[in-house]
Amino acid sequence: MPFSIVRNDITKMETDAIVNTANDHPTVGTGCDHAVYEAAGFSDLLDYRVKNIGFVPEGDVFLTPGFRLPAKHIIHAVSPHYVDGKSGEEKLLRSCYRKSLALAEKQGFRSVAFPLISTGGFGYPKEEGMRIAVDEIHAFLLTSDMQVYLVVFDWKATTMGKSLYPDLEAYIDENYVEEKNREEYAWFAESGRERRRDREKNAADALFGSWHAEEKACMAEEPEPGYSFVTPPMHQTAPVPQAAAPAGDLSPEEMIEEIERKLKERMSHMSDSFSQYLMYLIREKGLKNSKVYKDAIVDKKVFSKIKNNPDYHPEKQTALRLCIGAKLNLDEAKDLLARAGYALSPCNKTDIIFSYFIERGFYNIYELDIQLEEHGEPCIIF
Repeated sequence: MPFSIVRNDITKMETDAIVNTANDHPTVGTGCDHAVYEAAGFSDLLDYRVKNIGFVPEGDVFLTPGFRLPAKHIIHAVSPHYVDGKSGEEKLLRSCYRKSLALAEKQGFRSVAFPLISTGGFGYPKEEGMRIAVDEIHAFLLTSDMQVYLVVFDWKATTMGKSLYPDLEAYIDENYVEEKNREEYAWFAESGRERRRDREKNAADALFGSWHAEEKACMAEEPEPGYSFVTPPMHQTAPVPQAAAPAGDLSPEEMIEEIERKLKERMSHMSDSFSQYLMYLIREKGLKNSKVYKDAIVDKKVFSKIKNNPDYHPEKQTALRLCIGAKLNLDEAKDLLARAGYALSPCNKTDIIFSYFIERGFYNIYELDIQLEEHGEPCIIF
């Protein structure tokens, strides 16, 4: 996997290089800069910069040894200070990522770890900084196989670690069917007709007696040709977020009329394609298109294709991200995914973790990717 978002201290990353947020003059700043100097050997690193580097303008980068860091080298990106978002900050921030990656490639590095450049003491908004980071790293990896880490270091988050979601492990255990059982399912699917005859003869209990209920879900009847495998209902440990109740002081009769109106409107979209239903849900929730695709980390051009082409079917990862960006509940997400030919499987850990976030109304896609990484699953951002 060439890209991962991880929760860690960047000074602990064992990569060919780490990237540091640096000042233009040979002085040490706060936050990431100070932490890197301390871990590398404060006087050694500062002396090296004073003697060998000197002044470097914003948006440029320079290379130093890693000294006492686990990383062999440090790429210092002279980071922009955030003013108002209209003073060229984005251009300079993008330059930091591009030039850092170009330098790493020129040096023949196989792995590099980035912090969220400029989002600490330099004041860049974290959400926008993250979007720019992912955008630039994604563009670079289209033509490179370098391993790139984006290190999200937050004192509170790092201290809490997996306890940020204390019931996630239990949720996975209750819903996830191990890979070996999926292999068993594939074998039984080949003899589905025989199994059905066995069940009619009351022999299924002997066959499945030692397997628990979730495994039975994956061992269900063989899907008929041309039909999708139907995902069993997920175990819910918290209420699914629902649409807001009709506003105002309505009488019981008026409330019933409002519910019937909304139900009729929803049913009118039963035949919608993925694109049509997504745009309907966005309108129904009163969201802006730009907010949805930014929160979903979906390129504006890709979103425009989806919006303007009713028959466009995105990749599953893109569809999952749009469910997060549009803040769908679990039923809405399943419905939307089905319109692109996808389902949430109890045999897929990524789908289980995604369902956990959706059920609880957690719509932070970066935290979702971190949890996927910590559970050995690929990120959904790329």
